[in-house]
Amino acid sequence: MSTKIRLQRHGRKGYAYYHIVIADSRAPRDGKFIERIGSYNPNTNPATVDLNFERALYWLQVGAQPTDTTKNILSKEGVLLKKHLLGGVKKGAFTETEAETKFEAWLNKKQSAVKDEISKLSETQRADAKAKFEAEKAVNKAKAEALATKKAKLLAAKKTAEVKAVETVTAEVEIPAVEEPVAEVPATETPAAE
Repeated sequence: MSTKIRLQRHGRKGYAYYHIVIADSRAPRDGKFIERIGSYNPNTNPATVDLNFERALYWLQVGAQPTDTTKNILSKEGVLLKKHLLGGVKKGAFTETEAETKFEAWLNKKQSAVKDEISKLSETQRADAKAKFEAEKAVNKAKAEALATKKAKLLAAKKTAEVKAVETVTAEVEIPAVEEPVAEVPATETPAAE
């Protein structure tokens, strides 16, 4: 029986995540498995890998063959490097403490690279969000200016319509000429007949 380290698909359509499992090579992809050693979620940025390092290393040492994708995942997590270093210790190329220091140095370098990548992504996201906000402010300002000019035109048109209406009403209605009152002349006293 040949054992494989492979991915088992889960999740909904268009949003898959995977379990990293040890299975018989003859078993179906999503079928029976021997042991689940982790999970892989490619939907996050960067992809999230939760792996039981010791069990993965054990299965590699007893001869389980990883598929291409799981080989990449195990390599990024350092399982293959650790297996390689332990093989060098068995052959006597270097001591176990040297192997541990080499692995720790690689692990620290890897973690700092991941932190840099995450900070770069967050900075990019912040810059994108700020640019979108500024663009939205500019669009809103342009809309407000267009609305203000439209209101001003409507108000001016309304005023001119009112003025024309008043002019037509005054033209239609004849205003009678105002006669100036004639000053009455006081009657002179006629001499009374005496």
